[in-house]
Amino acid sequence: MGERQSRIFEYFVVCGLGPELRSLDGAKGFQGTHAMYMPSVLDQFPSSKDSDCPPPPPQLSTCVMPAGVAFYSSGFSASDKSSHPHSYPIVLTEGDGTKIYVSCVAFRNPVSDDIAEAYRIPPNSFVDKCICLVSHSPTFRVLREAAEELFRLCFSPSGCSKPIWEIVMHLVLNVPLPSPGKNCILFSIENTLLSVEVPPKDGLPHADCLDVDNLIRLFTAVLLERRILLRANKYSLLTLVAEAICHLIYPFKWQHVYIPLLFFSGVDYIDAPTPYMMGLPSGVDTSDVTMDGVVVVDLDYNRITTSEDIPSIPDPELGHLRTELMHLLYPNLMDLDHMQTTAGGLFGDFHRRNNKSWGEQHDLELRMIFLKFFASILSGYRNFVENTAARVFNTQAFLKKRSRTTNQPPEPMVVQFLDSQGFFEFLERSHGSEESGHNLLDKLQDATARGQNPYSVLPDTTSELEITTIADPSGGTAVSGAPYYYDRFPANARSQDQEDKRKAILAAASAAFEHPNRHILSPRLDITGHNFARAGSLSPRERAAERERMVLDIKVKLQGLWMRLLKLGATDDPLSSFEYGTILALIESDAEGIGGSGFVECIREHIHSGWHCQLTEEQFIAVKELLKTAISRAVARDDMVTVRDALETSAEIYKRDGNNVQDFVQRHLGTILAWEELRFWEGYFESIMEKASDKLANYATLVTEQLVIIVSHLAGLGIPDEEAWFIVESIAQKNNLGYKQLIKLRGLLCYLQQVRQGYWGILQGRMQSLSSSVHNLPTQQPHDAADETQQPAEASGLGRSWVQSMFSRDPATRRPPAARVRRGASDSGVLVANEDIQNAVPPRKVEIPPIGPKRGFSGVRILRGHKGSITALHAVTRHEVYDLTSDQEDAGYFISGSADCTVKLWDPSHRGSELKATLIGHTRAIRAISSDKSRVVSGSDDQCVFVWDKQTSGVLEELKGHEAQVSCVKMLSGERVLTASHDGSVKMWDVRTDTCVATVGRASSAILCMEYDDNTGILAAGGRDAVGNIWDIRAGRQMQKLVGHTKWIRTLRMVGDTIITGSDDWTARVWSVSDGHCDAVLACHAGPITSVEYCASDNGVITGSQDGMVRLWDIGEGSLQCAKNVSIHSSAILSIKAADQWLAIGAADNSMSLFHRLEQRQGVLVGKGDRMAGWQLYRTPQRSAAVVRCVASDIDRGRICSGGRNGILRLWEPMVQT
Repeated sequence: MGERQSRIFEYFVVCGLGPELRSLDGAKGFQGTHAMYMPSVLDQFPSSKDSDCPPPPPQLSTCVMPAGVAFYSSGFSASDKSSHPHSYPIVLTEGDGTKIYVSCVAFRNPVSDDIAEAYRIPPNSFVDKCICLVSHSPTFRVLREAAEELFRLCFSPSGCSKPIWEIVMHLVLNVPLPSPGKNCILFSIENTLLSVEVPPKDGLPHADCLDVDNLIRLFTAVLLERRILLRANKYSLLTLVAEAICHLIYPFKWQHVYIPLLFFSGVDYIDAPTPYMMGLPSGVDTSDVTMDGVVVVDLDYNRITTSEDIPSIPDPELGHLRTELMHLLYPNLMDLDHMQTTAGGLFGDFHRRNNKSWGEQHDLELRMIFLKFFASILSGYRNFVENTAARVFNTQAFLKKRSRTTNQPPEPMVVQFLDSQGFFEFLERSHGSEESGHNLLDKLQDATARGQNPYSVLPDTTSELEITTIADPSGGTAVSGAPYYYDRFPANARSQDQEDKRKAILAAASAAFEHPNRHILSPRLDITGHNFARAGSLSPRERAAERERMVLDIKVKLQGLWMRLLKLGATDDPLSSFEYGTILALIESDAEGIGGSGFVECIREHIHSGWHCQLTEEQFIAVKELLKTAISRAVARDDMVTVRDALETSAEIYKRDGNNVQDFVQRHLGTILAWEELRFWEGYFESIMEKASDKLANYATLVTEQLVIIVSHLAGLGIPDEEAWFIVESIAQKNNLGYKQLIKLRGLLCYLQQVRQGYWGILQGRMQSLSSSVHNLPTQQPHDAADETQQPAEASGLGRSWVQSMFSRDPATRRPPAARVRRGASDSGVLVANEDIQNAVPPRKVEIPPIGPKRGFSGVRILRGHKGSITALHAVTRHEVYDLTSDQEDAGYFISGSADCTVKLWDPSHRGSELKATLIGHTRAIRAISSDKSRVVSGSDDQCVFVWDKQTSGVLEELKGHEAQVSCVKMLSGERVLTASHDGSVKMWDVRTDTCVATVGRASSAILCMEYDDNTGILAAGGRDAVGNIWDIRAGRQMQKLVGHTKWIRTLRMVGDTIITGSDDWTARVWSVSDGHCDAVLACHAGPITSVEYCASDNGVITGSQDGMVRLWDIGEGSLQCAKNVSIHSSAILSIKAADQWLAIGAADNSMSLFHRLEQRQGVLVGKGDRMAGWQLYRTPQRSAAVVRCVASDIDRGRICSGGRNGILRLWEPMVQT
């Protein structure tokens, strides 16, 4: 990388309308002057064939012209501001995180004569064109000045002394990159003198533009690595503000997606779940994009909006930061009270008058303010960095030390910042690396401790820089003596190959106008249009030319058929269309594979042209089947190139399901046998290594980057975890990859597998096949899910066994996937493989086999009615109805809420006609349900709470008052309702008067869970602020604040004086209601805690996690210990319900289980420490492929009901013998 940074200007690039016209929606050819067209790289220097220079990023043209290329009827006009040229910077990020800085000048240019003639474009038409200077140095000023000077020189009325491209060549080849802090380079463009210098290496990064409004809030969001979207009308403002805020977080670095100027067709990127910082012009419509959790920064109106709270910087750092910023920005600002009495409404005019013009010294002071902020908030952090190779930071010890200093509990902002990727990267980079001697943060902390001036840590800038002048060898005089004039920006000289290619493209375009109805088919042609009758009489050269024409003809036909297939109407059936049938025939009838490879290539070209890749449901089915056929044919021919291309293509084409989630074609190709072959993946790895754009990178990094691609494909195809890891590990070992990279790859594979299975479920065909091979059973017999001594091959095993499988160096314990063993082993080999699998199970508590009956199917009913995913589910239990009304008539009902905005009542006692009522009134998804004998209460994303009459299905009351979606509702005795919301409030309502009696509790962020004891009046709630709040409603006061969790509290359970909370920080905590003390921390799960339960008869705690594990804890003498692990579920545990004799569990993978107490059924006496271990599995039904969102249990009646994303309820009655 050092060689390419030896020059300040690495490339000069011209982008605009290329010879091959293609509109932004993918249509080829000229679509009229109203359409927008894809930009292309027209010219560049150095040439793309220059082996000494790496090519510019392939996305450069799309990024520098994000809106595309437009046509105009006129060029520059002094009276029309929209026609004026405009200059703006952009920043691109390479795969290794390196930034590329580009300065652009966009203007209107006449359409090239040959393009206008070929496409019959109206005469005197103009199009957008852009000239760009590309550099790896963040010197925005000199880049902008040089680009603007080249543009001015080209269109100067007095002309220029030399051809413009000669000036460009001299500029790019001869202006070196100055040494940081040592010299200054002087160079000239014609008669204009320019200079460039680079700040010293240990100086603060330079920033040209800062947005001062809402600066602290935006600064905090960047530190906490939120999803940040900048909006502004000016391209330049987006880039400069993004760069400035990245410089203000020095010495930390933004580690995530960074696109300061997002091209217009990339709006869908805003839906990305990972942190990013992107800029989007204000005029781009984002109404179809989900903005939940995105921090939207409107730079034009100085406004920041987000649906999630941004934790505030704690005091005293916040006060110092705000004071210093105000002193710098408004130095003459008077005391606020004095201003109110003397200046009144002239405050804004006053501080503007007293502001000095912004200069370099102001810029330095501003950046020093933020550096001092980091020195303060991280005071003494080096004492908590363990002196090991891993540089582990003791976060808990640091937080305790800070709490003692501030006399405050750990602040959420500090906790989240210490957990950020940027902080860990800083530790790795700044301690024990070559940059450790240039850490200004450490220098500032040391200087402050010694009482020195903070500015003393900066390098000395008083020494004179060495001046280096770059002379123009021609002295700025024209060789011919006559100046050069241009009416348009000229094209650079093209090579013969480039000229021939351009002419061929334009000739084809022109021919399309001259022969619009031309057909080549004849009676003696096959479906490809090739005349085989005369093939035998041709010479070898003629046969080669004929084949070339045949290939081109097939590709042209496929392209037309593909475009027509995508344009079919909503009422058309693609599978029965002429287009689908013809494409399928071209793929199947072509022995040489031209049809299949041509079809895949056609889709890839469409994608590269900027197509959004989204299909309708019908188109999706058609494309999926065509790709399956093309891959199968290619596998039969051993055409691995086409298979690889199809694999990459399938990972980009998608449809959206009912929840607006992208469903990619790749997910439906997992049953193709080619993916099981290690040989295929080794070949694919070699091919992407050859195409790797940054071959100068560290070899281990390069190998890891390509294996990340393979991991994403394996997870996308649904390859079982063992088989996928065998493939990745084999390739990694072959390339001598270190264990650190292996750890990252293993963790990524586990994460992607869990995310995929958590939403889409398990690929049943593969899982049954795998289960069959492991247990030597036919695939028709499902594996008994209750056999807990066998480690499941599903998601639950991923998070717990990957460390052992990765670090084990014993070949006997590192087995290949079961499917591979099955293909290569005899019967005896299968038995040996089974022994290996048994031996490889991680040591854990062995379960006692259940004594009662266990059946694969047991009383499962399917309840249909909802048209959207189930979002809330409530079971009306005997206990609930009796407590409220002293009547049990309605006990046993299930009430469901859905994304279709309806609430439905189900009576399981009426088989075949379970649906009793449908309640219609909400306008958005239902999130919470409760009920008593005669009424149902529901809360929704529409911020409303409805009270319904069970008998009439009508609305009794509509309770309005919350300012965000309602997350919890609870019907109380005495005609009252409790509701909690994402606005952080808990309200009590009187149903009789339709009024809010009181806001009984308020949290600092969204409330996600709530419990209320109607006997004592105690209310407990938890949510996004990671704090548990306890209020005494009857006394009207807050009793306790439960502080200890570091991430969202998802679930809680309150019984008597005990509260159990479960959090995203992977821990559950047991608290005392009366004194707020944390009695125990349960930290054995490998994922967020999603469900907790208290077993009163056993004085035990049950926790369920996103890792699929259920743990049963015994409360001993002053301690808790894990008495039993339940691992039969493979996805997040959604519900745990315990009674005296029964325990019901439901999980997101649509698996359910019912446990019974051993001593209750056999009369066995169990010791005090083993009470929780007495639970044994009674039954579990066979799971289906649906993915579950919520589960409810009526434990007294032995019923468990699950609600899926497909809108179907699954009611299981394990007591019913079938």
